[in-house]
Amino acid sequence: MYIQPAASQEYPEVEHKIRLAMPAKKEPHTAFGKRLFTLRKTRGLTQSQLAEALGTTQRVISYYETDAELPPSAVIIPLARVLSVSTDELLGLKPAQSNGNSSVEKQRLWKRFQKMEALPTKDQRAVIRLINSLAGTTHAEAS
Repeated sequence: MYIQPAASQEYPEVEHKIRLAMPAKKEPHTAFGKRLFTLRKTRGLTQSQLAEALGTTQRVISYYETDAELPPSAVIIPLARVLSVSTDELLGLKPAQSNGNSSVEKQRLWKRFQKMEALPTKDQRAVIRLINSLAGTTHAEAS
């Protein structure tokens, strides 16, 4: 840890502490945190992606997963919607149902598909035509 003396003479006793290393990852401690972590990972979301979908920060999601017993009640319904589960499933009153996207291979495929947005429009159309031809769909069915 590096400690830099205060720049101001007005508060000479104040020190600025800067950690040179990233803090270690925390594992979920609460039942809710473990459930949230599992649901988020199963859906293939990072903490940042989940936070963006909820209009909050990654730090808040990390807090819900590692330290909070439960999030505020106003967050539970939006969180359940983003994770595609019922509030009962999110709170552990019912076991979470698989939404069909839980396989690791499907998550990898979805992430690759999302990278298509960076391709030029012409290349995007070519990829869609290829997918349609492999899936046996016509252009009219795909629209």
